[in-house]
This record gives sequence, structure tokens and C-alpha cells, in this order.
Amino acid sequence: MNEFSLECFIAVAELGSFTKASVRVNRTQSAVTQQISNLERKLAAVLFYREKKVTLTKQGELFLPYALRIYGLYQELVDRFKNPELDGEVRIGVPEDFATLFLADVLVNFSRIHPRISLNVKCDLTLNLMNQFKNGLLDLAIVKLSSPEEFPYGVEIWKEPLVWVGKSEALDLISKEGTLPLVLSPEPCVYRAKAIQALEKENLRSRIVYTSPSYAGIIAAVKANMGITVLPITMIPDQLERIMSPMLPILPDIHVSLLMQREKHSDVTENLSQFLLKKLLRR
Repeated sequence: MNEFSLECFIAVAELGSFTKASVRVNRTQSAVTQQISNLERKLAAVLFYREKKVTLTKQGELFLPYALRIYGLYQELVDRFKNPELDGEVRIGVPEDFATLFLADVLVNFSRIHPRISLNVKCDLTLNLMNQFKNGLLDLAIVKLSSPEEFPYGVEIWKEPLVWVGKSEALDLISKEGTLPLVLSPEPCVYRAKAIQALEKENLRSRIVYTSPSYAGIIAAVKANMGITVLPITMIPDQLERIMSPMLPILPDIHVSLLMQREKHSDVTENLSQFLLKKLLRR
């Protein structure tokens, strides 16, 4: 078992495809297949069902958290010895929901590897972060875009569909009210804009019943069944579910990109940006 076999296993598990995994790890499909076969021999276990859609077996599901932990420690070890004396400050902007769900552990790991780097983290709505980035107030920013072309210097981390989210009985609110009750972030919010645009395009009536700038506030209101909201599919929390109905319009994909100042950036900024890409790049 080596770091490359773990990297291949994680890529196949996350992407559900040997072909896509080979693109991520920059090797041939046969090389990835060989690594997985070697891994299965060493573990004496079948890790994947090799059907039209490659999925984890029960043994594979058991192995995945170990693989993520071991490979993560390996990456931290390499980073620690490659740039052990980095010193300075990085100003990074992150959407609050993204920071809450995905970024906390990543930044903690980075600080443990590079304790002399100070991370100045700013949480705000995407459009506000983009303005601050354009004005040179941020060195790095993670933003949510309708398409990666909106910001030519960004590196896309992943994309996924926006979906309607609420309690299982949320559709009862629509029929009772005659309009769709919405729980959304205030302007300027990408999710809010996409939801309203989709509803107006279909001439569907709606009203905003609750507004909160925080992910926690939005989720609390939706759990109280005040209305439904819009979230990326991976951000749906426990006790809530994707609401699917012919009366609700299909929402577009959301693209998450990392922005870095091109004209002036330090080794510290470059190192953090590469660390984030390795940890967050999924799709």
C-alpha cells in the first residue's frame, strides 16, 4: 500500500469512475485500475462494484475513512517538510456556509503544518467577497459563481446543482398559502438571485418570509417549517430533504472557484492556495 494507491482509491470513490479518476491523478486508466487491484489483493477485499456506475462495496465504505485519514496525513507530512519556515499573513474570504461545512478542518490542518502563518479569514456573501477581492482587500477568495467564466482568474474547485430544500411536509405550505414561502439570505446572494430568477421565469408566485445572512439561521428557519430554501445538494443538513415537485422549477448548477491575486502574491499565499486545491478539488 502506498500514497498513490490511496490517491487512486479516493479518486474512484469520490468520482464513481475509473476514467474520471485517471484524469484527476494524471495517470492512465489502466494504471489506476492496476493500483486498485493491487490494493484489493493486499486487503483481501473487494472495494468496488464494477458496474456502469462504480460504487463502493461495504468493505470499500469501511476502508474509505481510513484512506482519507492516512492520505491526508501523508500530504501534511510532505507539505510540512517542503516549506517548513513559511512566515506571514494571508487574507482569505470565504462564504459563511462554505466555511461552516467544508473549510474549518482544512484551515486547522494548514495552521498545524505552518504555525507561523497567520490566517485572516473574512466570511461574507459571495458578491461582497468578489468586490473586496477586486479592490485588493483579499489575497484569496472562495466564491460561488453561476459559471467559472464569470471570473477568468479563478480555478474551479467543483460544481453541483442547486436544489429546493425543506421539511418533508414543505409542499403543504405551498398549497395552503397559494404562494411559495421562501427562506433566503439577503442581497447580494447568489442562491437568492437564482431562486427568484427561476420562479419569475415560470411566473410562479413567491414571498420571502425569513431572511438571514448565516447558514445556521437559514437552516433553523427551514427546520421550523417557515418555508423552503435553496442550497447546493451537498449542503442539505439532517432533518431536511430535497423538495422535488413538478411545480418547482429546475435550478442551475453552482460553481465554486478559488480566486488568487495574480499580480502580487507571496509564497505564503501560493502555498495556501495549493493546499486548498489539493484538499477541496473534487469534481
